[in-house]
Amino acid sequence: MNISKALKLAGFATSLLFSSLTFASSVNLSENDVAIHGYDPVAYFTQNSAVEGKAMYTATHEGAIYRFSSAENRDMFKANTEKYAPQFGGYCAMGVALNKKLDVDPDAFYIKDNKLYLNLNKAVQKKWMEDVPGNLKTAYRVWDGIEGLTVAEANAEE
Repeated sequence: MNISKALKLAGFATSLLFSSLTFASSVNLSENDVAIHGYDPVAYFTQNSAVEGKAMYTATHEGAIYRFSSAENRDMFKANTEKYAPQFGGYCAMGVALNKKLDVDPDAFYIKDNKLYLNLNKAVQKKWMEDVPGNLKTAYRVWDGIEGLTVAEANAEE
């Protein structure tokens, strides 16, 4: 391979790496790029509870692998990802309102206006519930500024 081709290939590989790092930071992923710790996002709406998904039923959305408890739930998700995917890339909604990207407890969830919001834990969720409209307004404004940041960048103390 000549130097020119090698440099082009290296540049392409670097741009792919950079874009994947930027892209991956907008969705909260656990091991193996699994979202919501493997919980079924559709079940929050259909069963009003956190239900673990199965590795045999999956769909990919925005670089994240979502697991489902059934093929039917997987198909519902594929038909309307914007409805079922968690807000703020699956990061803690209260954390986003506080300008942070925090992990979530799949059991600490809230559905408002047909949108799924997750929180760090039940104690944080209790704080979130004290002013849902105000927290949502703040979180959506803040998300525009931190969505593309890595977790480390978003959570760095200023």
